[in-house]
Parts: sequence; C-alpha cells; structure tokens
Amino acid sequence: MLQQLRRLFYQVGLGMVLVSLCWLGAIAPAHSFNNPELLPAEPTNVVDLAQILTPVQKERLDSELAEFEAQTGWKLRVLTQYDRTPGLAVRDFWDLDDRSILLVADTRGGNLLNFNVGDTAYRVLQRTFWVELQTRFGNQYFVRDNGEDQAILQSLQAIETCLAQGGCRAVPGLPQEQWILTLATSIFGGIILGFVARPRRADQKVAWTWILLFSPLWGMLFFAFGLGPVVVRTQEWLPVLRNVAGFALGAIVAFLIPAPSEPPPVLEE
Repeated sequence: MLQQLRRLFYQVGLGMVLVSLCWLGAIAPAHSFNNPELLPAEPTNVVDLAQILTPVQKERLDSELAEFEAQTGWKLRVLTQYDRTPGLAVRDFWDLDDRSILLVADTRGGNLLNFNVGDTAYRVLQRTFWVELQTRFGNQYFVRDNGEDQAILQSLQAIETCLAQGGCRAVPGLPQEQWILTLATSIFGGIILGFVARPRRADQKVAWTWILLFSPLWGMLFFAFGLGPVVVRTQEWLPVLRNVAGFALGAIVAFLIPAPSEPPPVLEE
C-alpha cells in the first residue's frame, strides 16, 4: 500500500507540474523542427521511430485507427521518437486538422506521453482529461510495470472510448492506488462525522447541531473526494459500496469510542 500511495502522490505532483508547464508554454519561445526525411514514404497512421511497438502491434493499431476514423471522423495518429523528431513535418504528412489527436511518445523525458490536440477535440475532451491521461499512463511507474507499448495502447483506448460517447469528465477506469485514496478519505470523513455526532449532554443521543456544523468537512471528504472520483470513472458498484461501508464503519467506531474521563480531583491535605 505504501508503494501505491507513493505512486499516487507522484501522479498528483506530476499533474501539478504539467499544468504549470502548460501555462509557461504559452509565454515561452517555441523552437520548431522540420525533418520530413524521418517519415516513411508510404501512408500509415503509426510512425514508430523509437521502435516501441512490435510489428504485430503496429499493424493492428494502424488498422484500428483507420477503422475508428472511418466510423467517427476522429483522426488519431501515433508518433514515437527517441533521438530525432520529424517535428512540424507530421502536420503535412497526416494532414492534421481540428478533429485530429496526435499522441507523441518520447522516451527521453520524465513522462512518456504528450498529446497534440485539435481545437474541436479539445472542446470535447478538455485540459483536465489530458493531464490525467498523461499522468496515469505516461508516468514512470506505469511504464515500468506495464511497458511503453501498453502506455500507448491503453491511453488510445481511453481516448477512443471517450470520443465515441461524446466526451468524458475524467479518464475511464479506476486505478487501485486512486481507489485506495478515495477509500481513505471516505473513512476519514466517517471518523469526523462519528466524533462530532457524539452527545455532549446526558439527555442527548446524537449531537445533530454539531453534525450540521461540520457537514461541509465530512461531506466534502466523503462525497467530493470519496465517492466523486469513483462514480465518474467507473460504473461498477463494488468500489462505491466499499467506500460507503468504510465511511459508515469509521463513523460507528468514532461514535462508540468512549470519551476520555477527566482525572479525579486532587484532595488537598
């Protein structure tokens, strides 16, 4: 669990860095390259200069992207690079437009994945989606455990799923480390609810006033950070039920824990 939490904190921190770089990129000078000689002579939807994909994977992905474009009109393209990049030459090679999404896998950086998104596609899948997609599948932990090829294939699958259904609020799928965090926040929210609900008077069974007073805190932990990330990423009921059970268990335990008794008074001689 410690390793999973480390991965989660790494992804969150990397996501914040990526957002900052997006803002800095708007004011930083751009240095463009144009090396069309690196591109193949025959048309293809996948240019694997870094040789990340196997020949079978490349052929299958090429046909899959062509079929997806014919069915939906969305143009997905893949470029992997290592030492040199074709740069701006890919625009003319693939005739990229507003309905185009270019996935660039560069093994030299800290994060494997980068995305060049057309204006129309960007309105369907907005900034938060691309930041989460990049941090989930392109981070060094995922690449180390699953391989660079799976980082490309699974991110493309998520893009295709969301484009086919007209957009997504978040990347589909709930990684285990992310679910563990939602479970922890649910339990913590329940603990807060249990403590504030404890009676303060002898004739009181539940402190409803304190429950309402602290509702923004335990409600945010349970609903916003406990259930929210789960329901927008998966339709499975099991993680939802587990978070609800964790919230209830935390509230019951905190409510039933006996309050520390006051020390007896010291009698003066």
